[in-house]
Amino acid sequence: MGADAFVRQRALPGFGAAGQDALAGARVAIVGVGGLGCPAALQLAAAGVGALTLIDGDIVAVSNLHRQVLFGPSDVGRLKVSAATEALARIAPGTAIEAVPSRLTAASAASTLAGHDLILDCTDTWPSRLAVDDAAVALGVPLVWGAVQGWFGQVTVFADGRSLRDIFPTEPAPDFGVCDAGGVLGPLCGQVGAAMASQAVVLLSGAGRGLAGTLQVIDARDGEWRSLPVAGGARA
Repeated sequence: MGADAFVRQRALPGFGAAGQDALAGARVAIVGVGGLGCPAALQLAAAGVGALTLIDGDIVAVSNLHRQVLFGPSDVGRLKVSAATEALARIAPGTAIEAVPSRLTAASAASTLAGHDLILDCTDTWPSRLAVDDAAVALGVPLVWGAVQGWFGQVTVFADGRSLRDIFPTEPAPDFGVCDAGGVLGPLCGQVGAAMASQAVVLLSGAGRGLAGTLQVIDARDGEWRSLPVAGGARA
């Protein structure tokens, strides 16, 4: 019998064999395989999530490489979902990967995301974010949400009647109070993506309620996480 790759994870109080089994039986959708989706997918596959669906229609560009950690120079020009699938297969061959090489739209989101236990929104445009949020609400599936812009990162969980539209009922202006639009710090993407993966593991294993009801915002320049309450029921 081989060594247990998850022995240290099973040893966590409140996790144990039941938590690991829950991860192994879970099917998780990651929408967007970029600066957030790459580290999130890597961490979830390594943690033992049984099935990941990677959804992204973009190809790898040179300008992606400083933050999209599943890709290297030889992947430039390839579909992100194809390159990511190969990288994850080397890291976690026990995880089943489904690659969906297309961008989600309001029309396709619900049908593409149906059948998943959890959704991670790692997209970077507001039409995509709102389409994923609407689909998650319609399907009744918890949504782990993250965003990075400039020096700032955000992460939360939408569940228990809360949704992204409780914060942004409609698409906000291009720069919603975050400076340096267009620039992004590579390690901050890894930090927020890993935080999203941690929330996913907590939710899937039943170890806690996670960030539901709380939006965490970080300014990488001082390293401080700030917690903001998220009210629910805007659609009621």
